[in-house]
Order: sequence, then C-alpha cells, then structure tokens
Amino acid sequence: MTSVRVDKQHDGNEAADSASGEGYHRALGARQIQMIAIGGAIGTGLFLGAGKGISKAGPSLILAYALAGLVIFFIMRALGELLMYRPVSGSFSEYAREFIGPFAGFVTGWTYWLFWVVTGITEVTAAATYMTYWWDIPQWLSALVFTVILYGANLISVKLFGELEFWFSMVKVTAIIGMILICAGILTLGFSDAGDTASITHLWDLGGFFAGENGIASTLMTLQMVMFAFLAVELVGVTAGESKDPKTVLPKAINTVPWRIAVFYVGALIMILSVVPWTHFKPGVSPFVAAFEEMGLSIGAAIVNFVVLTAALSSCNSGMYSTGRMLRDLALNGQGPKLFTRLTASGTPLIGTTFSAGLMMVGVWINYQWPGEAFNYVVSFATISGMWAWIMILVCHIRYRLKADRGELPQSSFKAPGGIWASAFALAFIGLVVVTMGMDAGNRVALYGAPVWGLLLAVAYLVLKARNPEGAAFAKRS
Repeated sequence: MTSVRVDKQHDGNEAADSASGEGYHRALGARQIQMIAIGGAIGTGLFLGAGKGISKAGPSLILAYALAGLVIFFIMRALGELLMYRPVSGSFSEYAREFIGPFAGFVTGWTYWLFWVVTGITEVTAAATYMTYWWDIPQWLSALVFTVILYGANLISVKLFGELEFWFSMVKVTAIIGMILICAGILTLGFSDAGDTASITHLWDLGGFFAGENGIASTLMTLQMVMFAFLAVELVGVTAGESKDPKTVLPKAINTVPWRIAVFYVGALIMILSVVPWTHFKPGVSPFVAAFEEMGLSIGAAIVNFVVLTAALSSCNSGMYSTGRMLRDLALNGQGPKLFTRLTASGTPLIGTTFSAGLMMVGVWINYQWPGEAFNYVVSFATISGMWAWIMILVCHIRYRLKADRGELPQSSFKAPGGIWASAFALAFIGLVVVTMGMDAGNRVALYGAPVWGLLLAVAYLVLKARNPEGAAFAKRS
C-alpha cells in the first residue's frame, strides 16, 4: 500500500488498479458494497440513542438528523472524489500522507484503528447484554462467542465478511421499513391502540417544533449524539481496495447517502413521532420499543432487541474488518510493525486482525470487571476519534481539488458538488459539534483525552523517525 507520487500522466484506469499491488482480493461485489454503505449509517445510535435525543430536543431532532445528514453527504462525496482519483484500502491515512504529510497519515491511521477497537469493545459487550433478554447466560460467555465467530469469519475471506455485513444490514433495513409502514398504516387506517391519538400534528402541537427545555439550544446539544449515530458511514472507503469494480460500485453506494438518511432517519422519526407523542420518550429507551408499546404490540420489544443485537454485531464485524487493514496500511508505509503486513492465502491481514481482536477481548474483560462511567468516557472518545477521519477526508479533499484545478493532479471522475466550499462548510459544522461536546460535562472528558492520545502518537512518531530518518515513510510527498 506504499503510495507514490501521482503525476499528470496517471490516468483513471491506473488509479482504479492502484490496489492491485496491495495483495488484497477484489471479492466485494456491488450488492455487498451497497449494503455496507447502508448498514454503516444505521446502528445503535438510531435504535437506542434517538430516545435520549427526542427527550431533549423534541421533534426538532428530525431537523438535527437532516442537517447532519447533509454534512455526511458532503463528507462522503468528498471521499468519493478522492477514491475515484486513487482508490486504495486504508484510504483516509493514505490521502492524509499525500496531501498533508507523513505525520498526518500516521495519526489518522492509528486513530481510526483506535476508533474501531473501542467501538468493537463497546458493541460486542452490548451484544452480550442483549442476549440476556432471551437467555440467562454469563455476559462474558456471549461476548467471547461473538468475538471468536466474527474473528473467524474475517479471517476466512473478505467475501464472508461482506456476506455477514449484507445480512446484518438487511435486518436493520427491514426493521426500519417495517416500522415506517406500520406507522403509516396507523395514521391512515387508525388501527392498533395508538390509532385514535396518532396524528402528524404531534410534530408541532406539544410545545412547538423546538420543544426542548432550552429551545434551539437543546437541538444544538443533540448534534454530538446525532453525529455519533452516523459514525462508520465512511467505512465504504476502506473497502475500496477490495471491491470488484470500485469506479462503478463506490459512486453508486455513496450517492445513496441522501435517500438513506431521508428514509431511515428523517422518515422513520417523522412517522414514529406522529404516532407516539414525543413527551412519551425517555433516555435509554429505544424509540422503536416505545412505539411498539404504544401500539399495543407486545412482540415489538423482542423484535427490536433482535434488531439492536444485529446492529451491534454488524458494528463489531466492521471493526474486525477495518482494524486489520488500517494496521497493514501503516506497516506497509513503515509506520507500524512489519509483521502486520502478512496476509492469509485468502487475502486477509492475519496478524493485524488478530492483534485487534485480542484487544477487543481485553476490553470486554475490563468492562465486565469495572463497569461504570469510565467506560462511557471511552465511548465518547470513540466519537472524537471517528470524527477525526471525517476531518482528514475534508481537508484532503480541499487540498486535492486545489491541486487538480491548478493542473498538478488529474481530475477525479466523481466530483463532489459544492467543491471546496461544501467541504469547508462540513468542517465548520464538525467544529460546532466539538464545541457542543465541550459544553456537556458527560462528554468533555473526551476532549481532554484527545490531546493525550495525540501526544502519545507524536512521541511514537518521533521514535520511529529517529530510527529511520531517511525512510520514505517520513518524507513529505509532493
């Protein structure tokens, strides 16, 4: 994955084949890439976290999701333009190296790896917790079984990873569409226990659209939770080196972002809040469960529990996939241990995936031994580390577009609408989210932890550079 300078003669066909020397197998088809893209935007942030957002901001949470969704679209189109310029696995750190410098690539690769390790820890633990709904079994046992199964699936082949992610995403999509259709039926036909009270006027007649305790300020304070719900949507970029036809498949997957967000977030919340008054929702209670209870459908809780279980396993599966590839990318660029470069016969990064899975198991043990606020702080740090990838995508896109417009680099075949101005707007929005995190005592500790992590990476980088000062991994690329 060691990249070289791409000059003006580097055409689109060469860019499309830039992953051929990485050793990966292009085994992910259009069906799997599409579902990975869809599933990346649907997770526990929607199924569970939206309940807290509704209780804080009321119906205006819909606007927060819509605005954040627009920003996510700008981020994904910026990523898409970079991917069509040069599709590579581990894209974020590769582009950071090329357009900012070797230290930026080093920080981005290791930070994105940390994001998925922490996310994997939280999600596999959450999945184990959900299993207790049906069976009274030790949480650590379920966590162990899930981790081993997903680890094994990721080592067998990338195609199996793609199939698991396809079906995990299918469950989530089916659940949301089913909820939308049920709510639409209640609003139009008036069946179920909620039929007599369901009305779209619930969106504005219970204290107004901005019905939170502090009005618009309450809506702004939900942005951090909303952005957390969208974390992992960028995973489609990591699949670039293993998709069968990246120049065709990736743009199609990225262009589905607007309707995915419109349907699965905005549409679902509009329907749910029309059937169930927003005042009925409480933090920590899934809005889907609350809606089913309001409808008098007792089986709803079991259905939602199954869906949330698949969402957690999907996220952990993605973590297994991405961490091994980010470590290999770092190793190939001389910014990580060489043993992480090894691939199995099926083209999967054995050592990197094994190392990351081992850390996920340690995290499960820690969570079992010392549950409490400290672990929640780690989750908030995952949000900061995940958004770092978005920041790098946007900065790299701006720098690439400026160079391409000057004729220093070839133009991408998939230009982002709005160009550098859209990326600048998205960066400003992310800055606003960071400010709101600083205003929330529960998430502020993540802002304290980020500089500590940055200092550790700076020290590690300087040590590596001192050992090999002439190495290509530490030379700025023009």
